[in-house]
Amino acid sequence: MKQNMSALFCGVLFSLGLGISGMVQPQKVTGFLDLFGSWDPSLIFVMFGAILVYSIGYRVVIRRKIPLFADNFVIPTKKEIDWRLLLGSSLFGIGWGLAGYCPGPAITSFVSFGHSSLLFVSSMLVSMFLFEQIQIRKAKS
Repeated sequence: MKQNMSALFCGVLFSLGLGISGMVQPQKVTGFLDLFGSWDPSLIFVMFGAILVYSIGYRVVIRRKIPLFADNFVIPTKKEIDWRLLLGSSLFGIGWGLAGYCPGPAITSFVSFGHSSLLFVSSMLVSMFLFEQIQIRKAKS
C-alpha cells in the first residue's frame, strides 16, 4: 500500500511539473527542435532542472541501506548497447520529434481529451500490448 501511495504521489508531482513547465504542449518540443526557425530553449532548462534534482536525489537515496517502501534497491546492471536499445531509442526520438509527445507528457495531457494526446496514448498502449504479446510468444518457442 505504501509503495502504491508513493508511486501515486510521484506521478502526480511529475504531472504537475510537466503541466507547470508547459511540457505537455507539443509545440514546446517542436519549438525546441526547430533550431533554424523560432527556437524555444525552454525545454533544455526543464531537462537541466530534472537532471539536477535526479542527481541530488539519487545520491541521497542510494546511501540508505534499504529503500523506504521496498525490501531492496533494484538497480539496472545491463551496460551493453545492443540493437534493441538503439532501435528503441531511435523510435522514441523520432516519435517525440514528430508528435511532440513522449509518454509522460502524453499521459498528462490525456486528461484534457485532446485529439492528438488521445491518438498518441492509444497508439502507445496498443504498441506496448503488441510488443508484450511478441515477447510472450518468443519465450514460449
